Amino acid sequence: MSFGELIGYLVLAIYILALLYITFYCLMQFHLLLQYRKSRWHQPARPKQLTDYPVVTVQLPIYNERYVVNRLIDRICALDYPKDKLEIQVLDDSTDDTVDLSRRKVEAYRAQGFDIKLITRTDRTGYKAGALQHGLRSARGAFIAIFDADFLPRADFLTTTLPFFRDDHVGVVQTKWEHINQDYSLITQLQAFQLNVHFTVEQSGRQAGAYMLQFNGTAGVWRRATIDDAGGWQSDTLTEDLDLSYRAQLRGWKIRYLEFFGSPAELPAEMNGLKSQQFRWMKGGAETARKMLPTVWKSDLTSGQKVHASLHLLSSTVFVFVFILGVLSVPVSFLIKPLGVNIDYLTVSLLSFVSIIAIYYVANVKASWGAGSKWRKLLKFILLFPLFLSLSMGLSLHNTVAVIQGYLGRKSPFVRTPKFNIQSLTDRIGKRSYLARKLPFTTLVEGLLALYFLAAVIIGIALDDTSFIFFHILLMFGYGTICYYSIRHLSMQ
Repeated sequence: MSFGELIGYLVLAIYILALLYITFYCLMQFHLLLQYRKSRWHQPARPKQLTDYPVVTVQLPIYNERYVVNRLIDRICALDYPKDKLEIQVLDDSTDDTVDLSRRKVEAYRAQGFDIKLITRTDRTGYKAGALQHGLRSARGAFIAIFDADFLPRADFLTTTLPFFRDDHVGVVQTKWEHINQDYSLITQLQAFQLNVHFTVEQSGRQAGAYMLQFNGTAGVWRRATIDDAGGWQSDTLTEDLDLSYRAQLRGWKIRYLEFFGSPAELPAEMNGLKSQQFRWMKGGAETARKMLPTVWKSDLTSGQKVHASLHLLSSTVFVFVFILGVLSVPVSFLIKPLGVNIDYLTVSLLSFVSIIAIYYVANVKASWGAGSKWRKLLKFILLFPLFLSLSMGLSLHNTVAVIQGYLGRKSPFVRTPKFNIQSLTDRIGKRSYLARKLPFTTLVEGLLALYFLAAVIIGIALDDTSFIFFHILLMFGYGTICYYSIRHLSMQ
């Protein structure tokens, strides 16, 4: 065997391993879909309404949110709950005029008899986790509700969630995220398209299968005793919510997920804000996997629970394999014939493709898009699904960098996702504050990858070898679109 053949087989072997990992991951997601469908036929009875009202502390972690802080505080003070049983902590670590807006709102509502406090810190030690833990020191509530700045909770949020704590084993109640601006742009539509899977198939499927769930960082309520028992908020990962969720469940507490009750929120409306959110989620997920996987496998969980927990914690890693699969698909397309490989063996990827189609169809068309013409919803799905696949692939380089940094233990600050009070199609981002000011190196690489896959398409057509052409077109469009919008939204400055 020549050196060239050896390299060729090595490239092919890495490609196949990446393909097998992605296929296995997708099949396990399909298993959650089966659990989800089964749960739809066995809905547990909802607890009776509250007859007594425990003291609740609502924590609002804020950092530089001048466009949304006022509406957030207004919405919290409109909760349908007795004033004497409600404590509101505005945990404002802002370095701009947001803290002045918060102060004025807090003073106005205190004058109306609300128990509302502005709590500031001289530094951002621990970032969001540090702010939440700092607030707990003076919190008087037996239950702790948490909302990020972009959320607009419904008035009956507390009266709907608190009855589930009658089960003494329930430590967390998490509600479904809804999207107030999902139709604003293609970027927001595709985010909603993906998040709908997490807040239907994944969360409800894990609950139905008795697997590990997660608190999503906002729009949920914690039992104060659960936080304390699990060791409190810790800032050694960027996903403090996922970390504490696992620590709490491994202590025997349960997370109750309410798919039937939504909490509206604003999706990132520009590409660089989306990237910062994705980076935090992907890197934090890798950090939490590194931290919690050994504990999961040493625990008393069943084998099935351990496998699903592992894939849950490793979910960000799938982007690494998507990136590898994409980059290596070009040389592999030219190696198949010289190496005498039967391409039919690669059709195993169809299992993952069909699984993902089924998962996203159920999560969106069946569960999230509500009433309307089934044919119109089907057409919308047919249009959005390939775009979603393409842009997800386009984000794989950015997310791979985040995941690798997480596993290597490289620390970085908690970068917030800027929100601009975008609620309708007429709202504009314009030249608002908080937009990214620097072009990261990865954006340039994304542009080069778009050209790389364009060349692969052209060469494939020239050689009359179109076996990978659809895949390469999706990759070309995905990387090109991510690069284009990253530069365009940067230029709004």
